[in-house]
Amino acid sequence: MPHNAEIDPFDGAPELPKIVAISLKPTGHLYNYLANDIALARGDRVLIDTENGTRVGTVEIEPHEPARSLDLTAMKPVMRRASEADFDLEHENILREERARHLFLERLRERGMLMKLVSADYSFDGRKVVFYFVAEGRVDFRDLVRDLANTLRVRVEMKQIGARDETKVTGGVGPCGRELCCSSFLRDFDAVTVKMAREQGLALNPSRLAGMCGRLKCCLKYEYGTYLELKKSLPNPGKRVQSVKGDGKVVRQNILKQSVMIALESDGTLVEASLEDLVTSRQN
Repeated sequence: MPHNAEIDPFDGAPELPKIVAISLKPTGHLYNYLANDIALARGDRVLIDTENGTRVGTVEIEPHEPARSLDLTAMKPVMRRASEADFDLEHENILREERARHLFLERLRERGMLMKLVSADYSFDGRKVVFYFVAEGRVDFRDLVRDLANTLRVRVEMKQIGARDETKVTGGVGPCGRELCCSSFLRDFDAVTVKMAREQGLALNPSRLAGMCGRLKCCLKYEYGTYLELKKSLPNPGKRVQSVKGDGKVVRQNILKQSVMIALESDGTLVEASLEDLVTSRQN
């Protein structure tokens, strides 16, 4: 064999079964399932087994080979394509959810409970309904659950969710004039911190940094990595530098322009210097 020949580490390894990514709701989290040799395309509706029972899901990523490091042992297979009868049952559950929401709100008013209903979600077989709600603190809803279960004749579960999850469900338009990221394309929430705004030179004004949910805007994360990379080539504020425009101390970075503002040692005048203008930098 030639010394420069490339060796495929997986050559001769058994072929892995294909997997497919499925969502239960628009812009919802993606779940991996074994394709089970079913010919599937993006947008197909299928039946899958979930922790909440059988559900109708939508294929978001077509069958593909998984990474060799992915553990397939606990992954469930797609049951089958959804049929017209399944769609009829799904529609019936949507009507049940609407009735359940009205009943829930009616019971809340009667009890004067401080909680807000976000959505009601029936299981595919219609035997269980999950109510998602938001509240400032802990709520004793045991009596409410018994009342709802007796009236609806199904198993009732209550799940408290956060402000971001609520906004994702209800949707809206952001200050940018576009549909909210969380309700239009974001499938999962990443951690967003004030440090991300600080690194991008944004004013730390809570009213400007907060989204419709009252939490830090998800978009603060989008360019964060780019800013960190661009900052690596710029001297930090407070550093003394030499430039073709004069020597002095860096007082501010213009990250996107890849330049710095320098207070000259000679008279304190502020000048802007690009990376090409900098000769060298020296420690204080």
